[in-house]
Amino acid sequence: MLKKTIAALALGSALFAAGQAMAADYKIDKEGQHAFIEFRIKHLGYSWVYGRFDDFDGAFTYDEKNPAADKVKVTINTSSVNTNHAERDKHLRSPDFLNVGKNPTATFESTGVKVEGKQAEIAGNLTLNGVTKPVTLKAELIGQGDDPWGGYRAGFLGTTTLKLKDFNIQRDLGPASQEVELTLSVEGVRQ
Repeated sequence: MLKKTIAALALGSALFAAGQAMAADYKIDKEGQHAFIEFRIKHLGYSWVYGRFDDFDGAFTYDEKNPAADKVKVTINTSSVNTNHAERDKHLRSPDFLNVGKNPTATFESTGVKVEGKQAEIAGNLTLNGVTKPVTLKAELIGQGDDPWGGYRAGFLGTTTLKLKDFNIQRDLGPASQEVELTLSVEGVRQ
């Protein structure tokens, strides 16, 4: 009887530990250039202007078995906006757009995750230009596994479309340029 009780306790402890191991915290690997925050917006309806934020940081919790435990938090230095055109970048930092003097950071913090297969919807609050609004990222798991340095990594791609006026960006860029497409491509290192 004692042997069965000890065996049951050991099995219960092992199962509990295995369940706990599923949820993991990841730091976004921006140092290794394995994470990007990019955007594009139509230029007069004839082409696209592409840009990125060069300075950001973040982390996420990923639990493959329990998506309700998943979390994401990203902080962006808005003055790091880069479209490969110095004058345009200066204008984007101005009060006409990002107003980086008053709003030096933008943040996204998740409030819930729904998963179906490799696809997910990550609901959260985006604070940009001093305005906080709920947004939803369409996300997908790119892959996960061991890396050559003894770590474990997971990578995701998330996209959303934002209306500029929702974030108090009043500059009228014409009817084809009222929205910006935002892409977060992140690889995280398990902590």
